[in-house]
Amino acid sequence: MNALPPNEGRSWWLREALARPEFAGDPCPPLDTDTKADVVILGGGYTGMWTAWFLKELDPGLDIVLLEQDICGGGPSGRNGGFVNSFWDDLDFLAERFGDAPALRICRAGQESVEAIGRFCEEHDIDAWYTVEGTLSVATSTAQIGAWADLILAVDRMGLSDTITVLSRDEVRAMVDSPVFHAGVLTKAGGTVHPARLARGLRRVLLERGVRIHEGTHVSRFGAGDPAIADTSGGTVRADAAVLAVNAWAQHWRRFKRVITVRGSYIVMTAPAPDRLAAINWTGGVAVSDHRSAIHYLRTTPDGRIAFGIGGMQPDLARHIDQRFGYDEGSIRVAVEDLHRMFPSFADVPIEAGWGGPIDVSGDHLAFFGTLENGNVHYGLGFTGNGVGPAHLGGRILAHRVLAKYDDVLALPLVDLEPRRFPPEPIRSVGAMITNRAIHRRDVALDGEEIPNPFVDFVAKLPRRLGYNLGP
Repeated sequence: MNALPPNEGRSWWLREALARPEFAGDPCPPLDTDTKADVVILGGGYTGMWTAWFLKELDPGLDIVLLEQDICGGGPSGRNGGFVNSFWDDLDFLAERFGDAPALRICRAGQESVEAIGRFCEEHDIDAWYTVEGTLSVATSTAQIGAWADLILAVDRMGLSDTITVLSRDEVRAMVDSPVFHAGVLTKAGGTVHPARLARGLRRVLLERGVRIHEGTHVSRFGAGDPAIADTSGGTVRADAAVLAVNAWAQHWRRFKRVITVRGSYIVMTAPAPDRLAAINWTGGVAVSDHRSAIHYLRTTPDGRIAFGIGGMQPDLARHIDQRFGYDEGSIRVAVEDLHRMFPSFADVPIEAGWGGPIDVSGDHLAFFGTLENGNVHYGLGFTGNGVGPAHLGGRILAHRVLAKYDDVLALPLVDLEPRRFPPEPIRSVGAMITNRAIHRRDVALDGEEIPNPFVDFVAKLPRRLGYNLGP
């Protein structure tokens, strides 16, 4: 059995990118003085940086200050699975929640972002391994077969069979051959990217555009007034408008504590094994996920690795974001075991890296965007582990909201969406931990083609009974 990979402190993606001068770039020193700006952005991930990009596109003369407590791409944007998706896989829920026409508008806007990210990389010479080969959602147990029924009903009703197609067991295994793959759904409008290269490439373009970026700058106090005030240990930024793009760290803001909860997501990376990939037909670059509640998501790299992730994990009560999210030995071990169950031929291929991190989970499993009551502070949150494509859309939304310039994306139902609220503490943390463990136990039973314990099954299904779009 493979030994667990060491905790390197950074994802494999980010370490690979930072080893290359074109992605490492010049340092962006911490803020060390008081300053003024037109816009201050809190957060140097995709949402914050895409917002800065669109602001500069709309008004090149804007003075923008971006504050990041780590380095740009040091959070979820530099350690995710690199799936570049729109919202097509949620079409049925979107239609149920908002109606067919608004659901289509959301999905098409998301697809525009998928395509725009590719154009951005090409136009700015960012080798971020961008590819659009589709995403394959598979049943990895008999219980998952047909889990896509509501999605396909919506697809048929809206005439979208060219975008989303059901595949038989043989068709799935002709694309990726695993003994646990039974059938699946192919969504053609999706692909993959090297997430850290994209983040660091975007950082370089922003610097070229004159955005003032300060890394290693923790905002200790934020005032949502006129002006908005961001206090740090080295100085203060006063700005006419502000954007909060802080992802899971919004949990520590009283305003957002009830509208997101935090889960861990963990990834392991194999050594290159292109011959093994060829043996299981996985040479086309399609990205794969399954229909477990604690979802598996996996993709390949150009040099023949598998990046294998598992979402929905939770270290203990998880009331605060700490080092357990960055590397949790138990979760890493589960990911390795599940990788080998899915692909037995990789059992002797070394696992070279493992990492994790927190994700901001919304009750509807949807990102949401809005403006605080004072009118000049805007936010985007709740990406629920699916932020690579939607964060680009979010940046477009937030930039237009900041400048009060109309764009069709401002009419999307995700804008000013009132998110479903989670229970207060201590119910939230304790209930989430118990429910999350039940979900994991249920998934493990179904993976083994066993009937889950009835009590475990009941607890695992509680979130949906309570109206959340989470869990089985």
